[in-house]
Amino acid sequence: MSKRGLLFSSAAVVAATLAGCSSGTPGSEPVAQIPGGFDVQGHRGARGLRPENTLPAFETALDLGVTTLELDLHFTADGQVVVWHDPVIEADKCGLSNGAPPTVPDPDDPAEHEHRAIARMTVEQFRWFQCDRNPDQDAYPGQRAEASELAGYDYRVVTLAEVFEFVRNYAESDLKTATQRENASRIGFNVETKRRPDDPSTIGDGFDGVNAGPFELALLDLIGRFALADRVTVQSFDPRSLRAVHAVDPDIRLAALTFASTRLDDLVTGGATVWSPQAATLSAQRIADAHDIGLEVIPWTVNDPAEMDELIAWGVDGIITDRPDLLLETLN
Repeated sequence: MSKRGLLFSSAAVVAATLAGCSSGTPGSEPVAQIPGGFDVQGHRGARGLRPENTLPAFETALDLGVTTLELDLHFTADGQVVVWHDPVIEADKCGLSNGAPPTVPDPDDPAEHEHRAIARMTVEQFRWFQCDRNPDQDAYPGQRAEASELAGYDYRVVTLAEVFEFVRNYAESDLKTATQRENASRIGFNVETKRRPDDPSTIGDGFDGVNAGPFELALLDLIGRFALADRVTVQSFDPRSLRAVHAVDPDIRLAALTFASTRLDDLVTGGATVWSPQAATLSAQRIADAHDIGLEVIPWTVNDPAEMDELIAWGVDGIITDRPDLLLETLN
């Protein structure tokens, strides 16, 4: 049987929950099914439904029944791995909570822009940011900043440790269905190191481009501390970061992110087993070529059901999406 035939074989179908974004009523039945082996990745949690990389966004993705939470990582001045996409906290996504001390730079004050670089701030400063703003209503018309069952209205920038703890608590919560809890207990984490070869100050930990820096070492320490090595994929646009992780722990699953055409053999040589290209650069032949050398193909970021259908027909192994609800409907 072909790989795609195996994925879509009725014998390989596993149940997952497709509920409303505020769902989670105990006893509700799963109404969606995910082909066995297909990876439904909620991009930044579920960016099309809740403000990105926040606990309510991750809870929404878990409620829907994704197989993987995709998220972004930076490194603070006090050596903590935090979950955020941008190198600077910007006003289009975040504001300050009431009572914030003057030591916390205001996103609405352009004069304090350089002081809002994540690499220059501490975790305690991040506690005062409320990142509940929609940066692009046209791109994310369905995004709503609402309270969720477990996270409530907690739109802070959180640490990776807090995300791991939140998912662990979700898997034990009586507020969720048995199916949701079971799915959370085995959910995957696709974590992106936001290093930039053209701007070392983005992380600012003294990375030499070869040896794992404090950022990678802190990430690997967290993965080990939470015993998640078999559930975490480390992805990056910076192959140096992937090679550095691979040198320390060759068993960690790696995903190479790409914008444009790339030599697939180079990805394998660098230790990657997953190729995550921009979806627009893919073709059925490129997917077949990647499969021939042992690479899984999981493109980003696909929100249109027609494009999802085409990619699934071409044989992708998963899809990264802001709208996991639409992908789950497409798979059914």
